[in-house]
Parts: sequence; structure tokens; C-alpha cells
Amino acid sequence: MKTEELKQLLQNSSNKKILFIGREGIFTTKEIERFLKPYKIERVTTLQESVIATVEHHSLNPIEEMLSDESYDLKIPLIPLVLFERLLSENLNDDAVLMGIKLSNDQSRVLRMVQNYDISDTLFVKLLEMYQWHLDEDDNNDDRSVVIATLTRYIKITPDERDQLYSVLTLKRLVKECNDATLLYALLNFPNYTFKQKDKQQISFYEVIATSEAIDEKVIKRLLALHNPKVDICLASNRAVSLERLLVFAVRDDESINLALARNPKINEAIFERLLEAGDKVIMRLLHSQPIDNLRLAKIEQRLGKDTLLNEIGKNIWLTDEVKLILIARNDLFLLCSLASNPTLTFKMIERIYLRNIPQTHYAIAQNPHTVAAILEQFYVDYPQDNVMLHHIAANPNTPEIVLKELFAKEEIEIYKGLASNPSTPIEILDILKIDTRLRHALTHNETFIHHHNTTKVVI
Repeated sequence: MKTEELKQLLQNSSNKKILFIGREGIFTTKEIERFLKPYKIERVTTLQESVIATVEHHSLNPIEEMLSDESYDLKIPLIPLVLFERLLSENLNDDAVLMGIKLSNDQSRVLRMVQNYDISDTLFVKLLEMYQWHLDEDDNNDDRSVVIATLTRYIKITPDERDQLYSVLTLKRLVKECNDATLLYALLNFPNYTFKQKDKQQISFYEVIATSEAIDEKVIKRLLALHNPKVDICLASNRAVSLERLLVFAVRDDESINLALARNPKINEAIFERLLEAGDKVIMRLLHSQPIDNLRLAKIEQRLGKDTLLNEIGKNIWLTDEVKLILIARNDLFLLCSLASNPTLTFKMIERIYLRNIPQTHYAIAQNPHTVAAILEQFYVDYPQDNVMLHHIAANPNTPEIVLKELFAKEEIEIYKGLASNPSTPIEILDILKIDTRLRHALTHNETFIHHHNTTKVVI
């Protein structure tokens, strides 16, 4: 039976009765009776005349099983409780539900409703805001149920990943995938869980929310009200934060905040110029992270002159093409070496540096993924005994297969490391390299090997 058929049955059963067998589910007896009242249908728990359907919980005790069998023998239609609850959920008046809970502060009802997957996301989020967390307890069953209900509703997982629903760590994933500011606002009611990152540093749940580009002004105000320095740092680096608020952060003249601002591509020229007057750490971050055009390059040079910090600008992937060409034409050796490995350079830009015939730049050129095969082959000829150069050639995806095979034959661990990380390395070589445990890290980051591993179940 479908919900539409059930609704039709209720509409045509005035002054009849429905037998309910088993315990309550999401809705209480009173809530069910209130729902049936407009249909003029009575809820009963014993077999009686005028019973037109049976609603059963999926789990029954022996006595309830006997009653169910008796109902079946009388050919009374069976309705699973979950189907009945789905129809009841579809007919809920969200405003009435929220007002009723607000007036009664019925937390048990909030908990039941949060676990109802048939209510709308809008109602769910509002209920999350009304739930009262047990912050004085380390592990509360109700709190755990709310976390699981939230993750179940929003996280798409495979059957093999169901264990993730029982870990608060998955909340971090939820925030990263979320594009709904109203949900993020509701999540700020959750306890401020902490998560260990790959670098073994701790990050809090509120910090994770502060990094989300889906936050809106309402969420930002709530985060700022926490007066948490780490949360403020996350906000300062978030491009979703308004320019007006970023200017307020800049006025603080705090190094940690300045470093975060220097990473934020949304800052304007006023903030950029202000950060140029900060310490070397902040300037270094600006040179690495900010979009740099001619105007900004002039400001940087005016501030730094011939300072060695300027060499770091070559690593910036946000340089305009015009700026790249200006830098390539210069005679600054360290700047050229820094620039030569920049992956945003075109092959023609790399060729310009190469044709200047400066040996110190060759190592950086060999590392650049846009270096053409002809140049890499020439390096292979020019540096036959230089293992550092050979490592770079072995790791470059544009190196011809014949060269990769010759490099493999040299049986040098540094060359093997380059080959293991290179997605262009023939799979038969990768299959041999997997035996060496020293190459495990490189192989597990090699897309070609990962695909081969996933399709053939190679064990490493």
C-alpha cells in the first residue's frame, strides 16, 4: 500500500476504527489520535467490530504476534507503522509542531522528530536549533542519536561505510559538503567537538564551520560572538566573509590574523598594502598566495627592493601571464629558479627560461609538469650521473616511456621514488616497485597505481 492509497482509505472510513499493534514509534498515541480525529476514525488496541485496518510496528512480542495473526485470519488489511508515520509526517503543519514544542519545551518530542526522516529539511533544521544538548555529559545517548540522525539525513554513504554514521568525525565531512547556511547555523548548537588532523594538530568543529564558504552573515555573526581566536583566524581566510569584516580583522594588526588575510583572495588593495607593511612571514604568505598583477608587483618591489624575499614570488600560481613574462626576462638567478618550477607556466614560458641556458634553472625546469618531452630527453643526456636530476626526470609525467624504462634499469632508490610517484610510469614497473616498502607513500599518491590497485585488488 502507498501513502496515497492509505490517505484514500482514511478519507473513506468515517466512524470506523484502526487497530494498532505494537509499541509507539516516532509519534505518541496522543499525536496519532489527534491525526485521526478529523477523519472521525478511532484508534483501538483490541480487535473490534468496524476495524478497517491494522497498523503494526515491525517488532512485536508473542502476545502481539497472536493478535496480528488473528487480524490476518480475518483478512483485515495490514499497514506497516512506518507507512502510517510517513503519511502523518507529510500532513504535519510545521509551524504548529514548532509552536507546540516551544510552548511545552518537550525535548522527548524534539528527539523523536529529529529521527523522523520523512519530515522536511526545513523543519529538521529548526528542530536541531531547539534541541538541548547535554554538555555536562561526555557521552549522552540522546546526543549521539541526534548526531546519527543528522549524518544519516545529509551524508551519502555506501553500505560498507555505515560505521561512519556513528563517528562525530563525519561531522567534519558534513560541513565540507554542506552548501546550506541554515544547516551550518544549526550545527553551531552542537558541542564543539575536536578532530585530529594529519599533522596531528587539533581543529575544533566551530573552526571547521568557519572555513566553509557556504556561511552567511548570520552564521558569521554567531561565530564572531564566540570570541575564539582560532575561529577568527579561520574567518579571516574565508572568502565568504564580507570585505568590511576583513578590514576590521586587518585593523587588529595581529600576526596570526594577518597570515590568514594574506591567504584570502578576497582582500582589496587597502588590505594588501597594509599587509605589505607587516613582518616577513606575512609578506612571504602574500607573495605565495595572492593574485599578483602589474600593479601589485610594483607595490611589492617598492616595498622590498632587491630583498631576497622577492624571489619567493616565482612559486605563486596566481601570477598573471604578463607578470610571469616580466619575471622571466629578468636576470635574477634565484627568482628564475623559483619561477621555473611553477606549474602554471606554459611550455613556451618554460622554453624561454631553458633557452637562456642557465644550468641552475635546469633542476626546477625538470620538475615542471609542463616541460616538454624534448627538454626532458636532453636533460637525460646532459646529466647521466646526476641522481637528483634523474629523480626529477623520473617523476615528470611528460618523460617518454623509453626513458622511464631506462631509468628503472639503473636500480637507484632515488630514481625509483620518482618513478613510483609518476602517473606515466608503465604499470608493469609500478607492480614491481610496490614490493619495496620505501616506495609505499609515493605509490599511494599515484593516480595510475591507485586505479590499477582498485580494479585488480593489488596488495601493497
